[in-house]
Amino acid sequence: MYFKSETLINQFAKGRVAVFIDAANIFYSQRTLRWHIDYRKLALYLKDTLDLVGIYYYTGHVGSLEKQQSFLKKLVSLGYHVTSKEIKFIKVAGSADIPKGNLDVELALDAYRIRDEFDTIILFSGDSDFAYLLDMLKQEGKNAIVVSMRGHISKELLERAKYIDLPKLRSMIEKIKEPDGSGS
Repeated sequence: MYFKSETLINQFAKGRVAVFIDAANIFYSQRTLRWHIDYRKLALYLKDTLDLVGIYYYTGHVGSLEKQQSFLKKLVSLGYHVTSKEIKFIKVAGSADIPKGNLDVELALDAYRIRDEFDTIILFSGDSDFAYLLDMLKQEGKNAIVVSMRGHISKELLERAKYIDLPKLRSMIEKIKEPDGSGS
């Protein structure tokens, strides 16, 4: 796949780039957008336009659901570094159990642990919990880019990083359904 030499993300990325994806946060963005990311296209886009050191994907999973496991294996085959843990269901009196599968700590620790391998971090999330991580990385001279969307991005991240609106990447990373109903 060929991408224009000057694309949205590489206008702001400098040097070696590590991409970190908060899957839960991006999942809710996709629901709002009513379109989905094709992770094969995203990987190609990032690899073709950046000096990429890695794409790190963080998600919860439910047991060994075949569809989820198949998706995670596909991500690994595409070159993603996948970190996943079992979702817990928290009992709340008088309501349905609430699923909880937050991997913010894992993402932040991994990003900080490998900070010497990259010059720019691209964070696919709008979660304010990552503000401290960005502060720490910027103190070490790292460049920060956040990819999210309006209504899903915290003001704390907007204050700390270059913001790229996820819909602006749509033409390059959208999953297109085939006429038979399958995705690309």
